[in-house]
Amino acid sequence: MSVEVRDRDALRAMFVQFAADRGESLRAALIEAHIGLAEHLARRFTHRGEPYDDLVQVSSLGLIKAVDRFDPERGVEFTTYATKTILGELKRHFRDKGWAIRAPRRVQELYLHLGQAIGQLSQELGRSPTIRELATETGASEDDVIEALEAGQAYRSASLDSAGPDEEGLGARLGVDDERFGDAEWRAVLLPHLETLAPRDREILRLRFVEGLTQSEIASRIGISQMHVSRLLTRSLTALREACAPAVEGSHLASGTDG
Repeated sequence: MSVEVRDRDALRAMFVQFAADRGESLRAALIEAHIGLAEHLARRFTHRGEPYDDLVQVSSLGLIKAVDRFDPERGVEFTTYATKTILGELKRHFRDKGWAIRAPRRVQELYLHLGQAIGQLSQELGRSPTIRELATETGASEDDVIEALEAGQAYRSASLDSAGPDEEGLGARLGVDDERFGDAEWRAVLLPHLETLAPRDREILRLRFVEGLTQSEIASRIGISQMHVSRLLTRSLTALREACAPAVEGSHLASGTDG
């Protein structure tokens, strides 16, 4: 019998005992034995702009819940159960904490659903979908679709300078001064211009600079070529740069003075 098998059997016995007596020392030992899993899962979300230490805290909370709720009699491996619980906690963190202005849960969920619907319909139709088409696709009313899209502007994304590990961020593409778009003043300047872009273009920007996907991953998600994704990104970023140029030139930040 291998050491790994013996360890797994020992952990299973510990869970059986904990289910029976709920001892605090045993609980702490089980959490400590699996903290590496929590850290590993937290690391998968670091590209979304949240500090790693914060993600580990959220992931650890999910691990604690998994230890407390796990039933060894169900015949499921703890790591399988815990992974699902921890990922759920991490996703809930981004869903609930990612809104600068609190939107109702139904609006948040519809907004996330719309992101997928826009990509799918854009591929099928060869153009950006209308509000009516999005309403039909999601089963929501047109008013609800409009409300969700408007509320989506309050979603607190990662820094606009964030990107995948092998590519430059949006700040670098827009120019050196555009690094200040991470500030609230620049977000206020940028958001109205984002709204003028086609829904598919906004979705590509979101996937690239909020979710941190690479161009290849975006191409696979939306169903177009990587080269097409690159062209659309370049076009959108150029449009945003030109639209924001007057604000950049007239801002006290652009001149380097303090305000």
